[in-house]
Amino acid sequence: MKTTKLITRLLLLFCLLMVAENSMAKKKTEKEKTDRELWCDILYKMAVPVLSNMSEGKLQEVMPVEVSPIWDGRPQKVTYMECFGRLMSGLAPWLSLPDDDTEEGKMRKQLREWALKSYAHAVDPKSKDYLLWRETAQTVVDAAYLAESFLRGYDALWVPLDTLTKQRYIEEFTLLRRVDPCYMNWLLFPATIETFLYKVGAPYDMFRILTSFRKMDEWYMGDGWYSDGPGFSFDYYNSFSIHPMYVECIEIITHKGTKKLWNMDNANYPRALKRMQRYGMILERLISPEGTFPVFGRSMTYRTGVFQPLALLAWREQLPEELHNGQVRAAMTAVIKRMFSDERNYGKEGFLTLGFNGSQPQMADRYTNNGSLYMASLAFLPLGLPANHPFWTDAPLSWTSKKAWEGEEFPRDHAYY
Repeated sequence: MKTTKLITRLLLLFCLLMVAENSMAKKKTEKEKTDRELWCDILYKMAVPVLSNMSEGKLQEVMPVEVSPIWDGRPQKVTYMECFGRLMSGLAPWLSLPDDDTEEGKMRKQLREWALKSYAHAVDPKSKDYLLWRETAQTVVDAAYLAESFLRGYDALWVPLDTLTKQRYIEEFTLLRRVDPCYMNWLLFPATIETFLYKVGAPYDMFRILTSFRKMDEWYMGDGWYSDGPGFSFDYYNSFSIHPMYVECIEIITHKGTKKLWNMDNANYPRALKRMQRYGMILERLISPEGTFPVFGRSMTYRTGVFQPLALLAWREQLPEELHNGQVRAAMTAVIKRMFSDERNYGKEGFLTLGFNGSQPQMADRYTNNGSLYMASLAFLPLGLPANHPFWTDAPLSWTSKKAWEGEEFPRDHAYY
């Protein structure tokens, strides 16, 4: 009897040790993930429910629509255009990397295959996932993010499309000239669409492009900040649209500043880039030692989309000299971990849910739906840099606020004039 009890206790102890060992091994594996692996896993998780379904023409059948409690009444079908357009703008650089046999390479290849099929469904009138191109002014916003995805991933995402699909996009983009954009950051949406048409050699409207350039330059407030229209609002729209779209459009239209536009001093590419670099420095300083950032202004449900300009500068290898690769990567990784290390920002079907950090629908603005939230993908642009790039291989460095609060020397700030 005693022998049986002893054996039972030993078996129980063995089982407990095995469980503890497995738990430690799991934790060790998680700790061994590189920053890049972490970013890839999160972006892949964000993208899979959207692209796996849309590639089969099933997104609108499967994705539940969640709108703000104070929804403004526009057609709720805008959700799918917002979801797909914004996600692809963030994914494009990563999907543009060449195929390889790594685990990441397999993830990229799968997403790209799904994306190319999804692009076709988006403009096919016979598809259940044909998007809401012709019923609401909101379309011009997210069509611009689709155009931006083609600009960012031209060879990987636009060139492989079949001729009919390309013709359909050009037609849908051209028909959006019916939309009179709001007198604010919206001016950049038709400008981005027309810039894409310019790039592919289709008829384009230069007036729409240059008007946005003139107004953005007129609305520059100083020290890296633009006003979102004639009146200044303290929010993150410099991140969500103004800096990235302004710089990317000017770069293409002026051939990186080498082409002088007649009677157009506002299309100054080096100046626009310098302003975005200054704003990127401010964004880096906003990241706390704990990986949080200030919540202010409208559209905070866009989560990590706040850091798009900083991500764009890193991907384009245009970080200001004050910011180092390891510093920016460490800061952004801290934010991404803080925001997406658990399941709180996903619904049961795997799609992003209304809120900032969790399900918080009451904070959603009147124009916000759960498709809007895929602006969060725009923080992941540096994944377009190869794994052996210094952004990913440099040692992690403390970012400005971390140094400041830990009593280390840190650079004093300065303004850009």
